Amino acid sequence: MITKQLLEFAILNINKPSGPTSFDVSDYVRKKLDLRKTSHFGTLDPKVTGVLPIALNRACKLTGFFLGHDKEYVGIMRLHEDVELEKIKKIIKEKFLGVIKQTPPVKSRVKRQEREREIISFEILEKDANGKDFLFKTKVQGGTYIRKLIDDLGKELGCGAHMLELRRTKAGIFDEEKSITLYDLDDEEKIKENLVSGEEALKKIFPSVQVKEESVKKLLTGKLIMESDVEGKDKIIKDKFIAFCGDKFIGVYEGSKPLFVFQDIKI
Repeated sequence: MITKQLLEFAILNINKPSGPTSFDVSDYVRKKLDLRKTSHFGTLDPKVTGVLPIALNRACKLTGFFLGHDKEYVGIMRLHEDVELEKIKKIIKEKFLGVIKQTPPVKSRVKRQEREREIISFEILEKDANGKDFLFKTKVQGGTYIRKLIDDLGKELGCGAHMLELRRTKAGIFDEEKSITLYDLDDEEKIKENLVSGEEALKKIFPSVQVKEESVKKLLTGKLIMESDVEGKDKIIKDKFIAFCGDKFIGVYEGSKPLFVFQDIKI
């Protein structure tokens, strides 16, 4: 049986189908599991499928720590004219790798101003027999618009291009191999197998320190964390880190400042 405690501070990596919005998926998970609230880690367009981590209850407070992480996609793009594969690869290498400038599309929810994003890899995997459809794989900095990337590539090639299909295969520490479908929400064992606790997820992205037991009570009220609160050789760093007392999760900090404190509540 899945207890309320298991669901209180956890993340479910959903394999999003084509059709519903990211909000629709998040809300479906909330209702299906009878939760107070849910939140997704980064929007996918309705037609885009794949990795969509959903934070449950108090884990919703963690979304800001994961949104900017690198993403990986596999998709199909269609060029509006037949173009040699080598020419496409050459343009990608020259213009669409490394740090590029990108303006968000008209329908995006963010301000439409040019910004820099890193394209870590961009590979053409296969060319369809019709000569115009190409299977591609790309790894990009969080916040990169793949549809716009394909449109910009088409303009650079002088023929135009648009995206036919897109699947997100990885979002930060979450990948499609460890995801579940919306149908799996009827299977308690699958849910339990795939639940990632908030603490476990944070351990994968931030260093951690151990704090003294006598400091816990004050730290859980939002007190600044000091060197005197930390056990042994552990040190406070300027960047973000997480604090534990034994196995008990205390919070997320940046320098001495608490960014999120995991106070005890009655469930």
